[in-house]
Amino acid sequence: MDGRMASCLCGSAPCILCGCCPASRNSTVSRLIFTVFLFLGVVVSIIMLSPGVESQLYKLPWVCEEGAGTPVVLQGYIDCGSLLGFRAVYRMCFAMAAFFFLFTLLMICVRSSRDPRAAVQNGFWFFKFLVLVGITVGAFYIPDGSFSDVWFYFGVVGSFLFILIQLVLLIDFAHSWNQRWLGKAEERDSRAWYAGLFIFTLLFYALSIAGVTLLFIYYTRPGACHEGKVFISLNLTLCVCVSIVAILPKVQNAQPNSGLLQASVIMLYTIFVTWLALSNVPDQKCNPHLLASSSNGTSLAGPEGYETQWWDAPSIVGLIVFILCTLFISVRSSDHRQVNSLMQTEDCPPMLEAGQQQVAASEGRAFDNEQDGVTYSYSFFHFCLVLASLHIMMTLTNWYKPGETRKMISTWTAVWVKICASWAGLLLYLWTLVAPLLLPNRDFS
Repeated sequence: MDGRMASCLCGSAPCILCGCCPASRNSTVSRLIFTVFLFLGVVVSIIMLSPGVESQLYKLPWVCEEGAGTPVVLQGYIDCGSLLGFRAVYRMCFAMAAFFFLFTLLMICVRSSRDPRAAVQNGFWFFKFLVLVGITVGAFYIPDGSFSDVWFYFGVVGSFLFILIQLVLLIDFAHSWNQRWLGKAEERDSRAWYAGLFIFTLLFYALSIAGVTLLFIYYTRPGACHEGKVFISLNLTLCVCVSIVAILPKVQNAQPNSGLLQASVIMLYTIFVTWLALSNVPDQKCNPHLLASSSNGTSLAGPEGYETQWWDAPSIVGLIVFILCTLFISVRSSDHRQVNSLMQTEDCPPMLEAGQQQVAASEGRAFDNEQDGVTYSYSFFHFCLVLASLHIMMTLTNWYKPGETRKMISTWTAVWVKICASWAGLLLYLWTLVAPLLLPNRDFS
C-alpha cells in the first residue's frame, strides 16, 4: 500500500488516471494532467469573480490601496470591491503562467524519456501541485503598484499568440477530418463520405455568412460604426480570397488534401474572432453588450453612462473554444507535417507491441512510448500553456486594464489585438497553401 502511494506521488505514471485508461501513452497522460492543473486555475479564477469572495480579498495588501496606502475612490462610479475579482484573476493567472514558464525553461531540449528531466515531466505530480499552490499564494501577496499595468501587456501579447495557436489547431483538425473521410470514401467506394464533406462545408459557409449578416445588423449603424463596417467587410473579403486560393489548380496539384472544408472552417473561425473584437468596441451605439446603467449588480457602470457585463455571449463562447482547443493540444497526434512543424510535435507515434500494452494494463500504469524520442516538445507544450493562461486571463476579465482608468469598460486595445490576430491567422493559413509553390525545393508533403 505504501509502495503504491509513493508511486502515485513520485512515480512516472499518474495512478488515478492510469486506473481509468491503463493502456494510455505516458506522453498523453502527462499532457492531460498538466491541462487539469490549468483548468483548476481557471475554476479558481471564475470563483474569484463570484459575489461574496471579494469580502475575503479585502484582507490582502494590494486591494483598495494606491500609492502610500490611501484608499482608492473610483471617481464615484464603482467602489473598490467591484474590481477585486478582476485583479485577483490577474494574480491567479500570473501564478499559472509562472508555473508553466518554469517548466518551459526546465524542459528545453529533452529528446527522450531517458533524459532525467523526463521523469520530472511525467511524474512527481503531488510535489508539482504543491509548487503551483506555493506560487499562487505568493502571487496574492505581490503589492499592486505597476504589477497589473505591466501584466496587462503580457496578457495582450499572450492572448494574440494563443488565438493563432487556436487557428493552427483548427487547420490540423480540418485537415485530419478531410483526409480521414476522403480515405473512407475511397476505401469503401461510397459517395456518402463525399456528400458528408460537402454538407459540412456548405454548413460552415452558411454559418459564416449568417454571422457576417448578424454582425452588420447588431454591431453597425447607418452613418456610424465605420471601424466595424471596415473590419467585417475586410475580413469577409479576405476569407473569400483564401477560399479561392484553396481550390486553385496549382495549389490542388501541390496539396491534393487541401480544399474548401479547411477554408470554410478558417472562415467561420475568422468571423468568430471578428465578433469577439467587435464585442470590445467602447461605443454603445456599435456594441450591444454595453448596457445602460442599472443597479441590478450584474454589471459595472463607466463614466459614459454605460456598463460592461462580466459574462456576455462572446466571453462564454470564447471560454468554450478555449477549453476545447486546450484539450486538443493535450491529446493531439497529427499527420499534417506543416502543423507538426508549427506545433513542435512529431508524426503519429507507432503503438507498442501488444504484449507490452497488456503488461502495462495489468500493472495499472501508462506505458512509456518515448524511449526512442519524444512525441512532442515538452518545452513548447508548456509555452502553449503559458499563452493559454494569459489568454484566459484576458477572457475572464473582459480585457479590463487596471491602472489605465479606474473604470471597467472595453478598450480599443482589445479590438485591435483580436482583429490583427484574425489577419495574421488568415495569412498563416494562406502560407500553408502557397508555401509548396513558393519553395518548391522543400518537402511540404
